[in-house]
Amino acid sequence: MADDKEQEPKQQAEGGAATPDPGATPRGEGTPQPQPKQKDKQKDKQKDKQKDKQKGKKPAEGQKPAPAEPEGPPPEPAPPPRLHEYYAQKVRPKLAQQFDLKNPHEIPKLVKIVLNVGMGDAPKNPKGLEAAVAELAAITGQQPVVTRAKKAIANFNLREGMAVGCSVTLRGARMYEFLDRFISIAVPRMRDFRGLPADSFDGRGNYTVGIKEQMIFPEIDYDKVEKIHGMDITLVTTAGRDDTAQALLRELGMPFRGESPVAVN
Repeated sequence: MADDKEQEPKQQAEGGAATPDPGATPRGEGTPQPQPKQKDKQKDKQKDKQKDKQKGKKPAEGQKPAPAEPEGPPPEPAPPPRLHEYYAQKVRPKLAQQFDLKNPHEIPKLVKIVLNVGMGDAPKNPKGLEAAVAELAAITGQQPVVTRAKKAIANFNLREGMAVGCSVTLRGARMYEFLDRFISIAVPRMRDFRGLPADSFDGRGNYTVGIKEQMIFPEIDYDKVEKIHGMDITLVTTAGRDDTAQALLRELGMPFRGESPVAVN
């Protein structure tokens, strides 16, 4: 029996290394170290993100950048137009009393102002159209829209879709600010001005006036003007009649021919 026990370890040594006991700890390696948990990994990632934000690095792909905090106090809102306040405080009550309008929605008001510039030589002179667009943008403070031909006319060498001019539609605060500048600054600079015609209404309360030169507006620089052109200005109101629309424009300070204009304070 003793000989059999001595032969077993020899056979194991000759055949290969003996299988280690799973419960026994390996020699010289010490105890196994525990692996880091998932919470520790998440904390490390958060710390790395905070460091990247402090250094100004861009966030990783697929992640939304953090919204930038505004510096300083928020900007103050722009004051309301002077002409709009005058209309709300003085013109509305006066029109309601003059035409005996009991419903406040029946009182006429401005809806929009449309400025239209026609350039007949726009197909042959595209730079002239670009200059007209830039001038109209400077006058109104709004980017114009290039108008195009709806039909093809052979006598005028005009094809459908060709650029023939530009136009701008003003509403809200820009509408009242433009009308205020037009009445108080631009109209008095007209050559041989004796008043605007009072018969330019279309029967539905809309008024259209034509201007021969764009030089009457102070926003235009004389040295940069390439070609003198005119424009049509249409004032669209909610009045269904010409008399109420004329009374509205008269109270806003429009100088009609043969009448003394109303002073807007």
